[in-house]
Amino acid sequence: MKKLGAGATVTAVSLSASSIASAGPRILFAPGQDSVKPAILGGPKAHLKSFPEWPVFDQTDEEGLIEVLKSKKWCRLGSKAVENFETEYKKLTGAKYCLATSCGTSALSTILGALDIGPGDEVIMPVYTFIATYNAVVLNYALPVFADTDIESFQIDANKIEAAITKQTRVIMPVHIGGYPANLDKILEVAGKAKIPVVEDACQAHLAEWRGQKVGTFGLAGAFSFQASKNLNSGEGGAVLTNDEQFAQTCYDFHNQGRGGRISTFNPGSGTRGSNYRLSEFQGNLLLAQMSRVAEQTNLRTENAIYLTKLLNEIPGITPAKLHDGATRSAYHLYMFRYDKMQFAGLSRAKFLNALNREGIPCTNGYGMMNKDAYVTNLAKNRQY
Repeated sequence: MKKLGAGATVTAVSLSASSIASAGPRILFAPGQDSVKPAILGGPKAHLKSFPEWPVFDQTDEEGLIEVLKSKKWCRLGSKAVENFETEYKKLTGAKYCLATSCGTSALSTILGALDIGPGDEVIMPVYTFIATYNAVVLNYALPVFADTDIESFQIDANKIEAAITKQTRVIMPVHIGGYPANLDKILEVAGKAKIPVVEDACQAHLAEWRGQKVGTFGLAGAFSFQASKNLNSGEGGAVLTNDEQFAQTCYDFHNQGRGGRISTFNPGSGTRGSNYRLSEFQGNLLLAQMSRVAEQTNLRTENAIYLTKLLNEIPGITPAKLHDGATRSAYHLYMFRYDKMQFAGLSRAKFLNALNREGIPCTNGYGMMNKDAYVTNLAKNRQY
């Protein structure tokens, strides 16, 4: 929460992914409804139909799962489904190398592990993000250093990063939160000047673009999530993208218990540690099926988000999240906007959200202030810190 001029408290609100993934733009509130009693006060819902369920699947997904089941090759080692997915995801994103992992968090952990991040190291990250970004850092016993958020875009304020850099800074990790690209021009400029690698947390940003290039392909590496809520999903799953061949191999070794090669599990690999973050063959084939429709779904999300933004811009006190000038496409995993209660007779955010949900519009209050979260502040009680 921040305050903008005249004491107007402005807070973040997010519509769920499925809220903008439905079939085509539509008017959420019927004309002439201004005088209709709100649903929370006993009136009819503004939106009577159910929002579409997520995920979407068809026979292609079912056939992919059965194919792996019957093959009896369920692990990626010596099998082809996960490798085939990696090949196709490289093509989709334009990256040179792709490594599938068990989840988005393990994708981040693999990247940091391959960089040998550990005690005494600092990782600069946004304060407004999902907790997994933080967890990946502290699991390596490194110190997360929060940079403040640009209130208009909800992304890390790229102008605050340079001041956060110290001699211990090893990584700058922006998050394309909600699927909206962070200001990569400024981030890469600051990182290049300081000679610090950029790791993009693109877990929510499938097919989002910065100046026509897919996010997750700008820094040393990018991490993606395929968890059940994501625009491209397999229940759980993740991926690392990179254009650095040696780093790609080191990431593979790390996610495969430190063992080398892409087939054998018994050859010494690189680095000093590792874990098992491998994706299963079931998920590999499921992702291949899901990818067959993700571009079309992304186009629909964009169409709906543009339409929704046009309508919401007409309502005082509702401010849709701003896209930076370089952002040529948002993934719109979430549709984010700010709510100014002073434009709604002081109605609290909680009551506003309750009223929207009662109208049949699913929404939440977004991510909280991580620097105030007891889960985060209790890190100071951890003996390792």
